[in-house]
Amino acid sequence: MAVFSATALTAAGPARAQTYDPDYPVCLRVYGLASYDECRYTSLAQCAASASGRSAQCLINPYFANAEVPMGP
Repeated sequence: MAVFSATALTAAGPARAQTYDPDYPVCLRVYGLASYDECRYTSLAQCAASASGRSAQCLINPYFANAEVPMGP
């Protein structure tokens, strides 16, 4: 039984547990009874259009995979 359990756990594969999707640079935080983040926008303008009229706010994704780190002097 233990071997079966260990095999089932390792065969499940990795799951994405991050709140912020690293594939998109902009996230929409929606506020309400169940607040949540939608990280699926490619620009702030696109996010703002989706946030219009809602209790929501656009944020820069701090975990964006293609983000460049500024070089210091």
